[in-house]
Amino acid sequence: MRAGVNALTATFAVGVLAGLVLTPDGRAWLRHPTIMLGDRAAASAPPAPVAPVVPVAAPVLPTVTPLDARLARGPLRIGVFGDSMADGLYAGLYRDLQHTPDVTVSKFSQVSTGLSRYDYVDIQAKTRGQLDAQPVDVAIMLFGTNDAQGIEMDGQIHPFGSDGWKAAYAKRVDDLVGLLRSRDVAVYWVGLPRMKRASFDARMTLINGVVEARMRALGVPYIETTALTSNDEGGYEAYLPADSGRRVLMRANDGIHMSMAGYSRLSAPVTARLKHDAGLDRPAAPLAAPAA
Repeated sequence: MRAGVNALTATFAVGVLAGLVLTPDGRAWLRHPTIMLGDRAAASAPPAPVAPVVPVAAPVLPTVTPLDARLARGPLRIGVFGDSMADGLYAGLYRDLQHTPDVTVSKFSQVSTGLSRYDYVDIQAKTRGQLDAQPVDVAIMLFGTNDAQGIEMDGQIHPFGSDGWKAAYAKRVDDLVGLLRSRDVAVYWVGLPRMKRASFDARMTLINGVVEARMRALGVPYIETTALTSNDEGGYEAYLPADSGRRVLMRANDGIHMSMAGYSRLSAPVTARLKHDAGLDRPAAPLAAPAA
């Protein structure tokens, strides 16, 4: 028995060490808040095709109140959940919606977190506590930059990218969406952007593939951002054309995170979708003429 436990411990340690190399938010639990890949990152080519996602049966989730109906009965409370990438998305959404009447945007994201390492931060439990303390109507989700690590589930370590890993990650995504939907929270999941280093970009593409498949199965809106953050050839580029046509710096030096202009680029389609679903993009009804 002791030999089996030792082997499992050694396997997990190797998986953790390998994952740390791939984790941009770093190891807060080792007092290193951020690992910056920076100049060591090589420009990425378009990612290679990713292995198919293992099919997982979708749980039956409760329906939620439409956004326009929520807004009709009171303020629309939007929460942004995720890792350091979600911190920036929150900043973009806050800028987009700060002057919209009866809409609030709050930050629930935390750096160095994700869905792979529940031994470090259990996102399911953390989210439950956050909702208990501050209920929301809408949850904007953006996880993944720290998740290219093995997952331990039911006493077994699943290496990143394996069929077991995909199934375990899919379950954690499903459980998180299920928790939110059980609180009548509308969920929108935002995909990860293009990454600079080719090997890291391929891992994030795999995560996007799992998440997108789960959102499709669960009937949850998935907002793709890879094309938004790629050049015309589909690869990484730090400077991209803005709406004005002028090229603007969209990325941070690590080749992972975004500049403020980049986060505004990520938030734009999310804002547009929220406004559409809440009826905020419709012309205001004309005022009734006063009675004679």
